[in-house]
Amino acid sequence: MRKIIRALLAGYGAKKIGGGCGCFGIIIVFIILWWLLSYLGI
Repeated sequence: MRKIIRALLAGYGAKKIGGGCGCFGIIIVFIILWWLLSYLGI
């Protein structure tokens, strides 16, 4: 359940932050957000 919530939050953030950077930018932002959320324990 935690991974699903983390994926949803990272996906939403990647779309908002990296939306103008193209597909590659969204993937990079998603990976960074995924790592940050796991570091915070979410």
